[in-house]
Amino acid sequence: MRARLLGKDPDSQEGQSPTLFATDRTDRRTYIAQGWVVTDPEALADVGPVPDGEAIIEIPEDVLKFYLRNQ
Repeated sequence: MRARLLGKDPDSQEGQSPTLFATDRTDRRTYIAQGWVVTDPEALADVGPVPDGEAIIEIPEDVLKFYLRNQ
């Protein structure tokens, strides 16, 4: 699987940018999101158990706009 950069958070500092990528999977359309790991206990409690191999991340709304631009 390969990942194509869609865009980075324009307000983040260099090297800390939440980022959105599109993959080239052929069986279904998927994306890779790079963001801040959520460690807030209240947010984690709201989300509930996270299965092994998955992570909860936070990304700014501006990063989601790159998804809309590529539709």
